[in-house]
Amino acid sequence: MTEHAPVAVDEVRAAEQRKKLAEQLQRGGHLRSAAWRAVVETVPRHEFTRAFFRRAETPQGTLWAPVVPGPGEADAWLHEVYTDHTLVTQLDGHVHPGDVEGPVLGDPTSSSTLPSLLVRMLQDLDPRNGDRVLVVGVGTGYSTALVCERLSSEQVTGIETDEAAAERARAGIKAAGYDPAVITGDGLLGCPGNAPYNKLIAFCSVRSIPEAWLEQVRPGGTIVTTVSGWLYGSGLVRLTVGDGGRAEGRFLPGTVSFMIARSQAAPSLTGVSGLLVQAAEERPARVGPEVLSDWTPQFVAQLAVPGAQYLGMATDDGPMLDHLVDLSGKSFATLVPDGQDGYLVRQGGPLRLWDAVEEAIGTWRKAGEPPQDEFGLTVTPRHQRVWLGSPDGPGWALPA
Repeated sequence: MTEHAPVAVDEVRAAEQRKKLAEQLQRGGHLRSAAWRAVVETVPRHEFTRAFFRRAETPQGTLWAPVVPGPGEADAWLHEVYTDHTLVTQLDGHVHPGDVEGPVLGDPTSSSTLPSLLVRMLQDLDPRNGDRVLVVGVGTGYSTALVCERLSSEQVTGIETDEAAAERARAGIKAAGYDPAVITGDGLLGCPGNAPYNKLIAFCSVRSIPEAWLEQVRPGGTIVTTVSGWLYGSGLVRLTVGDGGRAEGRFLPGTVSFMIARSQAAPSLTGVSGLLVQAAEERPARVGPEVLSDWTPQFVAQLAVPGAQYLGMATDDGPMLDHLVDLSGKSFATLVPDGQDGYLVRQGGPLRLWDAVEEAIGTWRKAGEPPQDEFGLTVTPRHQRVWLGSPDGPGWALPA
């Protein structure tokens, strides 16, 4: 890895940029309290984004250009740091901006999330003086520093699964003037050594709520996390923890997505070609593939088939095919245009994936196509169930 000396920062200029960012977030309705505005105006985001990748769409696909400011570039860099944008800081689990000389391909694996989303989630968490907070998915460390500024470093524990990201986060947090415990480990296991906590917030998504979180957050405490899955449907939920591994709460409005926890990532689709050629039943589809790309329907479809992944596949001389594949269930569903503005669906294996999707979408439509804040989640030691309308309404089980 190539190390670059950090560019000198004009602290007065940086403070001006933080104030402008806070004003922007308040105008946009993201900052709802004077206390959190003061936090945004105080914490130096630039200490956590000394280098990052800038996204560029090209004929070769999405490329990531390293931004490593040098002498004379500090003002432009600071301006970009203090905008309401997500700044990607790592690709493919190991590539950092200082490692490359020019634009590269890659998949983001660590980032400084856009500030408006961070402050929204932190206000939803609503930590109060005296609370102990666990931050899962420290990333660059900026979100953890925000919590430290609102409370104190002694009340905050962060956990990050990526060793390199955790090391960089510790350095940024220290440079910013804070000293919380930052642990390298699986965030889904929490940090029992510093438990119990009053609040837990996750800046990664999970397929279901980890048992360890329920054990480590006090009864009456709060968990804020994104529930997602392998179809990339997402919903932000706020849970109140009860006794004995129980919790309940509603999903919050808006569109929120995070990278899924690495230990819950989807399995490789290696070998899927053999699955797609098995015997199948074909019928007209009542729902087309558009439900897999529209926010709430995508979330509903994922609830219906939590083990499925999406695969788009171009044919040599025909239309684009949309596949749902459940490797563990050895099943698939393929949507094929019928030439008349509709679709046929071919389903093979023991699971009828598209039947389940159509049933779930039908339930949602019958309820009037409500937004995600009409959904909730009940967690017990035996099951985790997302429900529509009320806990006794229609629902779907999250994967174990």
